[in-house]
Amino acid sequence: MQAPPATRERVHATPVYTPVVTPPPSRRVVSLDAFRGFTMLFMASEILRIPAVTEKLPGAGAHLVGRLLDHVEWTGFVPWDLIQPAFMFMVGVALPFSVASRRAKGEPFGAQLRHAVRRAVILIALGIFLRSQTRPQTYFTFEDVLTQIGLGYVALFLLAYARPRTQWATAAAILVAYWAAFALYPTPPAGFDTATLGVPADWPHHLTGFAAHWDKNTNLANRVDQWFLNLFPRERPFLFNRGGYTTLNFVPSLATMIFGLLAGGLLRRSEPAHSKARRLVGYGLAGIALGAALHALGVCPLVKRIWTPSWAVFSAGWSAVFLAAWYYVVDVRGHTRWTFPLVVVGTNSIAMYVLVHVGEKYTAEALRIHLGTAIFDALGAPYRPILVGAATLAVFWLVLFWMYRRRIFIRI
Repeated sequence: MQAPPATRERVHATPVYTPVVTPPPSRRVVSLDAFRGFTMLFMASEILRIPAVTEKLPGAGAHLVGRLLDHVEWTGFVPWDLIQPAFMFMVGVALPFSVASRRAKGEPFGAQLRHAVRRAVILIALGIFLRSQTRPQTYFTFEDVLTQIGLGYVALFLLAYARPRTQWATAAAILVAYWAAFALYPTPPAGFDTATLGVPADWPHHLTGFAAHWDKNTNLANRVDQWFLNLFPRERPFLFNRGGYTTLNFVPSLATMIFGLLAGGLLRRSEPAHSKARRLVGYGLAGIALGAALHALGVCPLVKRIWTPSWAVFSAGWSAVFLAAWYYVVDVRGHTRWTFPLVVVGTNSIAMYVLVHVGEKYTAEALRIHLGTAIFDALGAPYRPILVGAATLAVFWLVLFWMYRRRIFIRI
């Protein structure tokens, strides 16, 4: 999936009178692997069960931590909600480097396109496979991060060959058209029982007025899923997703990946690295401001679960700011040594994702069998899930470290 670590470019800080330039076009910056590794570890930290633990602890501080590490019910955001957008944004950032590397090797466009199609199919299939764990039959669902990337990946690849102006225009057209489709889709009639779609009438997060077009499970995307997902064999007919997630999320999330594609193109330019970092921050702050304004003005609410256009812009803005910070610290200033544990994960992010979804219960049970339970009760029984999860993550990291040392990288 990623280039071997030995080929990574490190851009170190230089005197102010000498501009820091972009690494060679076929190379990828270390900060991208470190940022990806950090994001994947943050995502994997769900096995620590921190929100569930903090619910049982006294004090507002503990409850606040739990809320920050769990998705919001519908509108708004917390740090946990930025994980998936950051991961998808980085897919776009990495693509210009991948395309440049393949072109430098003389790989024709047709071969690259076939690889993109194959990668998309594998990502979709892998997402469905992982979501089907513990199910009595294949569970066809397409809201998982892997399937979402796969659904938009071929279009993203084709856009990698377009000019930046075309990429900007495509992202804008996608978001405007998607906003219009939701805005034009009729809201439920008065007195409609939303409980039939898994949302109690007294749910405190219901949207009203114009924003009701983006309310949970009564929106256009859920209606599409009631048609699309029932084309596949199912245990029971599909009516709604309990979390409100939908297949059509891949359309606006493609715009998120396009914004990442633009950021990757910026990082490949031959201009001072400090300038690129500043431009990333500028674009990021503009995206945050625009997304927040669309929400505040009632034009389009910020809803991560259905990836509203305002959310696509807002979350991409945060991702750009984060990338700028990582790029400046790691590649511009040259502080790379501390990133090694993150790079180990970032260069094998798919492997970590699969380990978390397939190996969590097995590994936790193995730790209990061989180490007993006393070690995990050292901080008290309420904290046991955190210690078990931390030990499980440590085992997964060691597996990736073993792969890293032997230059084994899972590529799709």
